[in-house]
Amino acid sequence: MFFRILTTGLLLTLVLPFVADAREQRPARQLFGYVIGPAKMKPRAIGFYTRGCMAGAVALPRTGPAWQAMRPSRNRNWGLPILVKFVEKLAREAKEKDGWPGLLVGDMAQPRGGPMLSGHRSHQLGLDADIWLTPMPDHVQSRKERETRAAVSMLAKGGLSVDPKKWSDARARLIRRAAQDSKVARIFVHPAIKKALCEFADREKTSRGWLSRVRPWWGHHYHFHVRLKCPKGMGGCKSQPAPPPGDGCGKPLDHWFAMMKPKKIKKPVKPVKRKKRKKRRALTLASLPVACRSVLAAGDPGRLARMRYGVIGDIPAPSRNPRRGSGPNLAWKQAQEKAKGSFLANLLAKLKGHSMKAGAAATVIPVADSKGNQGK
Repeated sequence: MFFRILTTGLLLTLVLPFVADAREQRPARQLFGYVIGPAKMKPRAIGFYTRGCMAGAVALPRTGPAWQAMRPSRNRNWGLPILVKFVEKLAREAKEKDGWPGLLVGDMAQPRGGPMLSGHRSHQLGLDADIWLTPMPDHVQSRKERETRAAVSMLAKGGLSVDPKKWSDARARLIRRAAQDSKVARIFVHPAIKKALCEFADREKTSRGWLSRVRPWWGHHYHFHVRLKCPKGMGGCKSQPAPPPGDGCGKPLDHWFAMMKPKKIKKPVKPVKRKKRKKRRALTLASLPVACRSVLAAGDPGRLARMRYGVIGDIPAPSRNPRRGSGPNLAWKQAQEKAKGSFLANLLAKLKGHSMKAGAAATVIPVADSKGNQGK
């Protein structure tokens, strides 16, 4: 008996450090992406927009008097209360004062922020929101419509200018209204849209101060990305520095268009083998602020303990339409299979006196099925 206890102690001493290290190096998107509810704590943004998490999130209602949230299967209509209030206010004012039919709201954040399973690098603090440049329809869309409706690009053929058949001053007024709010740190749009906004301001002959917050960035040709400043007095939240002086029109834009214009090749050139770009390392739990561990474990103190053993099956996956392809659904299944076959999970369960059948999760760990229901 003494020998068995001694052997068990030695094995745990050797194994646990490696298991704890494995938890720290687990991609953070696999941890935050499976949580379907917020951390019921005081609202707080922790870290930076591309490396952090949030506590005390609230959900933007899927349907409001002047907005509709898109892609509900992603479960990304969460944010800090200040962001949700901002979106609701922008939607109401744009409809009442600018005649905009209503907002189609894209991705905001996951219930606890953090890195996402797919898509954005930012949107981690609950202070970012994507607003489509497609106006809201005159009816409440069904779930199927919200999942399948495609956003419309504002670019003309070639991508160097906006399409006058799609772009309009109404869209410019919507972006201006958002940028004029003092809580906004940045609004990201495609360089061609930034140029169209500069031309709009020239015609309007009004204050151009709002243009400094509107910054050109790749990919934002069918929506604009609103980023709020960190709320005053919120420790641990790192806000983005103030934009450079000036309205960002003219020469600053020339640099972007120089990069976008295709280069003319005068004579055939022997192709050169390009070096493969190194894949960007996924953020891990260890690379996020320490407070994000508490946010992740809130409401279930045993969650972090289970993660130490490499098992994350207790964290349900967001409900998702399987027809929408890979993403949270596929990643969830892969993580579940990996957890079931984890050598360390089996070994530690045996040492604790619990039996674990091959390919099945331990009975002490509630594992969610493919529908997100907890096993008994």
